[in-house]
Amino acid sequence: MSQALQQAQNKRLFVIYGTSGSGKTASLRNLKDQEGVLFLNCESGKEIPFKNKFNVEVISDPWQVIDLINEVEDDPNIHTIVIDSITFLMDMFESLYVYGAEDSRQGWSDYAQYFKKLMQEQISVSKKRYILLAHATEADNDESGLREIVIPVKGALKTKGLEAFFSIVVMTRTMPIKKLPNIGKTGLLTVTDQEEALGFKYVFQTMKTKDTTNTRIRGPMDLWVPDETFIDNDAGMVLDILDEHYA
Repeated sequence: MSQALQQAQNKRLFVIYGTSGSGKTASLRNLKDQEGVLFLNCESGKEIPFKNKFNVEVISDPWQVIDLINEVEDDPNIHTIVIDSITFLMDMFESLYVYGAEDSRQGWSDYAQYFKKLMQEQISVSKKRYILLAHATEADNDESGLREIVIPVKGALKTKGLEAFFSIVVMTRTMPIKKLPNIGKTGLLTVTDQEEALGFKYVFQTMKTKDTTNTRIRGPMDLWVPDETFIDNDAGMVLDILDEHYA
């Protein structure tokens, strides 16, 4: 089965990427039926910044993620799986299975194969909804020679980038209120009194603009309209949109 076909089987998955403190984990606060969310904490058990009822599993070995996904695939009580973050998960694999390996070439091969197995054999064919969080960094694009904001990854995966495995990638940003267009036009971008007083808002950016062509934001052409370039940083809202779009 081709990678493209596998990706098409599970359309209810997306990546949230952005710099530290830009609202990635906080965007999960409005997920519905939180008892049905399996939260895979790959960042040394860091605290979730809001009260929640998630099923939290602290990951100390990357293979735990695949084991847990297999374990809940047929569990009707689990509807959504969050990996926070895919960046730390791959760093964990490097630390445990690549760094110090007798055969470093084999270690990096295993690194790439682990991610492909996770995507192609687990997530892409799963019946669950998935949200993957990732940290952003700047890196040179060897083909264009430009600096891009990417999800950091090493080995053979660096050539394509992790974003290539996903059809929907949104970026978290902290935006001045005065620079946010189309507030209230579609109902997906609202400003609270507190945000108005602060003068800024945490948002998702869903499409590239002329100022952000160096990002890896992506999505189906018919998923968003121009007035939805910036929306509330609400992962639950995005899942609802995907459910409706692909119904």
